[in-house]
Amino acid sequence: MTTSQHGIRPFRIDVPQADLDDLRERLSRTRWPAEAPGGGWSRGVPAGYLRELAEYWRDGYDWRRHEAELNAIPQFTTEIDGQTFHFAHARAADPGALAIVLVHGWPGSPADFLKVIGPLSERFHVVVPSLPGFGFSTPVTEAGWGVNRSAEALIELMARLGYDRYGVHAFDAGSGVANTMRLLAPGRIAGLHLSLASTDDMLGVLAPDGTMGVRPGIAFAEDGMGNFQIQSTRPQTLGYGLNDSPAAQLAWIAEKFKEWTDPAAELPDDAVDRDHLLTKVTLYWLGGLGVSSAHFVYELHQDLGRPVTPGEGSPGAVPVGIAEFSSDPAVRPMVDPTGVAAHWTTFDRGGHFAAMEQPALLAGDIRGFFADLH
Repeated sequence: MTTSQHGIRPFRIDVPQADLDDLRERLSRTRWPAEAPGGGWSRGVPAGYLRELAEYWRDGYDWRRHEAELNAIPQFTTEIDGQTFHFAHARAADPGALAIVLVHGWPGSPADFLKVIGPLSERFHVVVPSLPGFGFSTPVTEAGWGVNRSAEALIELMARLGYDRYGVHAFDAGSGVANTMRLLAPGRIAGLHLSLASTDDMLGVLAPDGTMGVRPGIAFAEDGMGNFQIQSTRPQTLGYGLNDSPAAQLAWIAEKFKEWTDPAAELPDDAVDRDHLLTKVTLYWLGGLGVSSAHFVYELHQDLGRPVTPGEGSPGAVPVGIAEFSSDPAVRPMVDPTGVAAHWTTFDRGGHFAAMEQPALLAGDIRGFFADLH
């Protein structure tokens, strides 16, 4: 293994077979709870659905095939501010191409973007970091790794890679990181592209000066705040169950795919490829990311309202593009009441996890938005 002058090291995923055997053995010993009265999803993930999905995870899902798929993308690690950062880096054939950073949310990782990295790298240099507490950017060794500090680290990462100017795409909690990057280094950000879904989602809200706050969508505020409240107040307590039971980790993520994906999909794996979903869950299980990502949400909550000192330039001058999936008439007036966004595309399908649900639509919209921004 070699180290560059910036301390960037090649990285390859190589999960010990003993860890995979342990996963299967734990799944076989799951202590299944009784079915909720009335069935359905109103009280959480139905036992019958989760049991069938867990059995496929144990006996049908092939981690090694998907590990190889992930390893086909060049990956690296580097240390920034005392924290190990993992990232994928797919270069375009044109050395002068614009670079784009893809920033995931919760529950996410660079694997979310697996199906858009290839198409985007035909035109752009693509950098996909794991936020602290996610992917292979673990473990986090100290407090304070929330939105603001993560944004500072990603700016440093792009500088180490030699990119003085670049675009950013993000969703979910990654949108907060991306917007903070725009505040800290507006002169470096060619454009900010965000994907969002319906009023079931946590929405970024664009102010007239182009900055962004966060508010829950209508349905999310009424019935979807439970996971955020637990993680933002008691992440360690939650972590014991997620770190010890793969069935608990599977349910924790599957529920979000039921609630946040295309509302036309009856089940989570109707909205996304089942193996892609399980690759995400497997990464969370193997890395113990249930608790570490919950700590990120806790730190994110601490960052709310914390001031950020703007860098040189005007954040409001950075173009903003929005791709809205599962078009909902209530979303645009909530997100962009004063018409700040320079680009707004609505799609009648897809949802919160757009890169997994509708990768071709998302990649096309990103290409269109950044086509004239350099």
